Amino acid sequence: MRKRRKKRMPAVRLELCDVCGATFPEDEAVRGYVPDSSSVSLRNDWFDGLRIITACSTGHFAVLRKTYQRRPFTEEELWAAKVNRALSSGTPALTLGELACRTGLDETEIRRAIAWHNEHGGWGTVQ
Repeated sequence: MRKRRKKRMPAVRLELCDVCGATFPEDEAVRGYVPDSSSVSLRNDWFDGLRIITACSTGHFAVLRKTYQRRPFTEEELWAAKVNRALSSGTPALTLGELACRTGLDETEIRRAIAWHNEHGGWGTVQ
């Protein structure tokens, strides 16, 4: 006698709402990018300064967007996040010239990023 195999249902990937914490199917997510100077992309520097947000509804997406609109966009914070990404991936000790090549920032911007970090105690987030 042969065993009958149960048909497996495809796994449903879940998302988490950044406002209420509800979980819901990935294909129902409301997503978009908002300006955020603390955020840089690990894979694509075109997305530096943008944060992807996920919500369970257009209403919650609007709440998130409004929250980020109230947050100031600070160039030095963005530069600090870029410096953090460069120092976190690869050789941690770099000269200013090497850091400039890795970040696309000039020496003045790097110094301002370091000053911002020292004043605010944060490098930003790498996504």
